[in-house]
Amino acid sequence: MLWNDGKKQFLNYLSSIERSQETIIGYGKDLKMLGEFLANSYNGEVFVEDVTTDDIENYLVWLKEVRNYQPRSRQRHLHTFRSFFSHAYKKEWIERDVALAVENIKAPQKERTFMEKEEVEELIEAIEHPLIQTVCTTLYLTGLRISECLNLTVDNVNLRKREILIIAGKGNKDRRIPISEKLFPVLDEYLKYKRVNTSSQKFFATKKTGMLSAQYVNRVLSDTTKKLGWKKKVTAHIFRHTFASQLVKKEVNLVQIQKLLGHSSLKVTSVYTHTNMEQMAEAVNAL
Repeated sequence: MLWNDGKKQFLNYLSSIERSQETIIGYGKDLKMLGEFLANSYNGEVFVEDVTTDDIENYLVWLKEVRNYQPRSRQRHLHTFRSFFSHAYKKEWIERDVALAVENIKAPQKERTFMEKEEVEELIEAIEHPLIQTVCTTLYLTGLRISECLNLTVDNVNLRKREILIIAGKGNKDRRIPISEKLFPVLDEYLKYKRVNTSSQKFFATKKTGMLSAQYVNRVLSDTTKKLGWKKKVTAHIFRHTFASQLVKKEVNLVQIQKLLGHSSLKVTSVYTHTNMEQMAEAVNAL
């Protein structure tokens, strides 16, 4: 079977089992890159059954040495290939699952970057774009992923019930997030007085295109941090890290944080249990 035909059938399979569009796009990009690498290596069209373990390992080395991909990114590509070749083996496109023999790539487990409460307040106040200011406030007080936030529709935000409905978040799972007492007046004022008159159903809508992009939000954040003279790199996703980190600091149960963030396991949530020097000093002084 030609590589591109196998890729297409695999992506159709992912769609049939209700994998999220974000996941399907990501897998598609990884498989496209591997296909192009193999086509250059073989100097022609590639068949799924001709791919070897060495081919995958050589590709991962190429990602490291030529493309300068970090361990976590290379591990993500390997995860994609394992899913693809496992499916190919089950469908009997290949006689052996060649991805099984590829060793895992060790990625250092590093703590997530987050902001202190005072930093968040300073940053949000300095944002000169009113809509993005409201978006960032929402991110900070809900822990939503930027894609989840920007994909919200007017119907997803129920101010009467004070809850936000996330449709098909990561892992294609729905979840409900309570609207806090701090966030409610912000969203209420936005919806009543600030939201533009548009046919777009997006909750955070613009006059011109009807929606915001994550790239634009991150660009405004970058410009704002430069204006403040910060060296810390801040993206929209750091509001999610900050939300989780501050809940942990306030000793909120990890299971509750896991549900709010929409994590599949507590292991993922546990990376937010930061330890700073002040806390460590308190610990040693407790003896």
